[in-house]
Amino acid sequence: MTTATLERPAATTLSFDQIQAFLYAEARALDDRDWDTWLTFYHKDCPFWMPTWDDEDKLTEDPANEMSLMYYPNKQGIEDRVFRIKTDRSSATSLPEPRTNHNLSNIEVTGREGTKITLRFNWHTLSYRYGDTDQHWGTSFYTIDTASGRPLITDKKVVLKNDRIHHVIDVYHI
Repeated sequence: MTTATLERPAATTLSFDQIQAFLYAEARALDDRDWDTWLTFYHKDCPFWMPTWDDEDKLTEDPANEMSLMYYPNKQGIEDRVFRIKTDRSSATSLPEPRTNHNLSNIEVTGREGTKITLRFNWHTLSYRYGDTDQHWGTSFYTIDTASGRPLITDKKVVLKNDRIHHVIDVYHI
């Protein structure tokens, strides 16, 4: 599915198949390292948040005042991260970039209100680099809005379930 395929007239709702295709297309953009396409999935005001566990069973609740594994208050932060990945201007950038494979499951629509759809899904990502395969898994919570005529992620929260990791985690790992 190309970005053009995702464009459609403004609608107040998407079918489950369209939601699933949207999520798969976002994951594919990450696996293909198609950063410019990946950025088109996000609304300009979309926060991207991965809270941390403050103990074994409680997540942090406030990204402004508590520790997070990752937090970008809007798309500009996400764009900055992509710029650093593309230009190798980050100590966290892995060279060569890992090869990833995102697998999504248990996609649930948890709410619909006007043009906004809230959902949650589980994911498992395999990452290969220097002969080693790592895996990360968790649950994501998205709000998607179709008011602009195409679905856009307006809120993204990612809960990493295996947070005891031996290297820096990046956007392509989740």
